[in-house]
Amino acid sequence: MTPSSAAVSARMSKQVSKDTAAELAVRRLLHAAGLRYRVEYPVPGMARRRIDVAFTSTKVAVLIDGCFWHGCPEHATHPKANAQWWRQKLDRNIARDTETTEHLVAAGWEVLRFWEHESPVTVALRIEETVRRRRAAMERGRPRGAGR
Repeated sequence: MTPSSAAVSARMSKQVSKDTAAELAVRRLLHAAGLRYRVEYPVPGMARRRIDVAFTSTKVAVLIDGCFWHGCPEHATHPKANAQWWRQKLDRNIARDTETTEHLVAAGWEVLRFWEHESPVTVALRIEETVRRRRAAMERGRPRGAGR
């Protein structure tokens, strides 16, 4: 199965996969809130997979998914040209997302997935709340006098 045309393939290959407007907006808000994070962090144990925003010390993984590429229930579209090829490609993306989430959860990470259309303010607040909650839980689990 191949893409519908070389032109479509070339256009789609130029789609931004990192540092999207949604990611940048959320990262700006997180930084302004005093949170520090890693960008495009490799998923431990999974080649060629990345976490959009990773809080490694608290093991919080943030993934901001594009509506088209990841099958948003509200905004996903289904191309008419070469429909079977696109359906298989998009289904593989969704399956890979599920596999990545399950792998990270099994490794002790808390995974937060958001759609690109969600409010950056709402997304950043949820991330901040999660990171601070996990940090506090870690602090409670440390013996007195232990370093940070």
